Amino acid sequence: IADEVRDQCGSIGARVLKALGLLRKIKARANALGYSDAEIRAYIESDTEKARMRKKGEAFLVQNGVKKSDPETFCAFGRAEIAKNSAIGALLKAR
Repeated sequence: IADEVRDQCGSIGARVLKALGLLRKIKARANALGYSDAEIRAYIESDTEKARMRKKGEAFLVQNGVKKSDPETFCAFGRAEIAKNSAIGALLKAR
């Protein structure tokens, strides 16, 4: 969701290092739960899983007033998430 906001709103950027660190922590947690690197890679590269997560993300954005046809709604959503310091907002920065 944070990546989509960043893509659609020119006044919001990504906290790339923070996002990469979060991904490393998630991968380490999955490894600790017994998932192999190959299983993790297969999951994140799965077209089915990507489509499922995209659908969930799009529904979440719509529920929060974001309209694909109106980039400003992505900006408003992103600024609100940054202000709340939510999990999404923590991955974004206002430019």
